[in-house]
Amino acid sequence: MQRRDFLAKSAVGAVTGGAIVGAPAVIGQSPQVRWRLSSAFPKSLDTIYGAAEVFAQQLNKMSGGRFQVSVHAAGELVPMPGLADAVTNGTVEAGHTASYYYFGKNDAFALSTAIPFGLNSRQMTAWFYEGNGLKLMREFFDGYSIVNFPMGNTGAQMGGWYRKEIKSAKDFEGLKFRIGGFAGRVCQRLGAVPQNIPGGEIYQALEKGTIDACEWVGPYDDQKLGFNKVAPNYYYPGWWEGGAGLDLYINKKAWEALPADYKAMVEAAASHAHVEMQARYDARNPGALKQLVAAGTKLHRFPKDLMDKAFQEAMGLYSEISAKNPQWKKIYDDYANFRRDANLWFRFTEMSFDTYMQSAKL
Repeated sequence: MQRRDFLAKSAVGAVTGGAIVGAPAVIGQSPQVRWRLSSAFPKSLDTIYGAAEVFAQQLNKMSGGRFQVSVHAAGELVPMPGLADAVTNGTVEAGHTASYYYFGKNDAFALSTAIPFGLNSRQMTAWFYEGNGLKLMREFFDGYSIVNFPMGNTGAQMGGWYRKEIKSAKDFEGLKFRIGGFAGRVCQRLGAVPQNIPGGEIYQALEKGTIDACEWVGPYDDQKLGFNKVAPNYYYPGWWEGGAGLDLYINKKAWEALPADYKAMVEAAASHAHVEMQARYDARNPGALKQLVAAGTKLHRFPKDLMDKAFQEAMGLYSEISAKNPQWKKIYDDYANFRRDANLWFRFTEMSFDTYMQSAKL
């Protein structure tokens, strides 16, 4: 083999299969990489879908255009329910999703997104980056050939839209409720009939009366989806999603084939998108809520007896899962310990400050 040929071929060796587009122009220059990222969300939900676009844009900038990621909306490349499998199998190199969508595979998936009465958004980020969260979830996802990164958080969510008022825990009995993922198991214990319907199909189901209530995220997204037009009662808080985290999934082989500098770029870009997503929600939700109320939306706080019963049922469910699922138990035990200490701290600082500020006349 000629020395020139050997060097040219060596320079493009360490990139993902199927992701190589030509050889570097200069020996030692970073390779060109092309990935496809499948989102679990439609483009119309620009804040949650947009996190993947922010990630791709940052990678493009940091690599000088040599590492490019094309972002595809839910269903364009793979159906949303199959996104995790598509990353595992290498059908796509990456995905952006809420892990609790896949709790049917293993309940432990939910711990990477949100569980009822779990961590709030700041606590979730702290558990991942400064606690054992990322380490434990990496161990878990390794069984699915996925390397995960936190990439976005919605913050505390609203409790959804209801055709009729919820005046007590009894009003949840028989309620056909569109609620995503793992939280439906707690609602089922309250007597509701959970429906797992993709975001783009919720409005039609609510309009036709196929469901009695639905939840999505918060005012900015909910207004886009038009739920206020068919269900006037808007409840809070979303006790099942006190800080719902989104995940970037990367196929393990694709990740391992990246050079070290590209791995660092992926980590930095995911962190940037993580921060920006919640900043967008926090900036856009207030205006959307004002508009919804001005248009006739009725705001209600969930009755305390419902919250208390839901809390008891959630804790009972977690104990039952821990007794039969060692992967859940290992992660949840650490999660619960972190939650206990984090809430002790927040009780004296965040809660006290927020309580006063909400009562102050600004």
